[in-house]
Amino acid sequence: MKKQQSEVGGFEKTAVEKVKQWRKAAEQNNAEAQFHLGVCYSIGQGVAKDDWEAVTWFRRAAEQNHAGAQYNLAVFYNEGHGVATNCVEAVKWWRKAAEQNVGMAQYYLGWCYHEGKGVDQDYVEAYKWFALALQQDEAFAKRPLAITKRQMTPEQIAKAQRLVLEFKPAEKTWSRNQSETETAATK
Repeated sequence: MKKQQSEVGGFEKTAVEKVKQWRKAAEQNNAEAQFHLGVCYSIGQGVAKDDWEAVTWFRRAAEQNHAGAQYNLAVFYNEGHGVATNCVEAVKWWRKAAEQNVGMAQYYLGWCYHEGKGVDQDYVEAYKWFALALQQDEAFAKRPLAITKRQMTPEQIAKAQRLVLEFKPAEKTWSRNQSETETAATK
């Protein structure tokens, strides 16, 4: 992560000031600020690292349909950071982000379906989410898509391809280009 210097002080001072600004907006229910505050707590930027506090802010933003917060909240549930490990909850939040076309969420949701982690194993759904992740330039979805395809019948493949074509993403309230800190929860 690049450290950005302010003209009047170092990175940490700038980070502390940003946290104060985000906290003020977050407390007024601003989802973007809640997301950024969650990121700060998840990596200890401008505040002490605190996974429980990160989860609190990610949840508040996620409940307002913030796709980045939904993705990060899923990661925390999957890995047991600040909450008990809960694959069903991870799938729930990855699905919400995946439906907003977040490629990483689509990739992880594909793995959940492929492995039967938090959901029943379903190669058709796994194929669908891997293929959609690939459309979002998540190139590492190519190999698991090929592996999944080898485990499917021609009818299942046809059904999965139809689901990919029929997929209509929900309106996204967050995009990869809006934030440098989008995957902080996975670092």
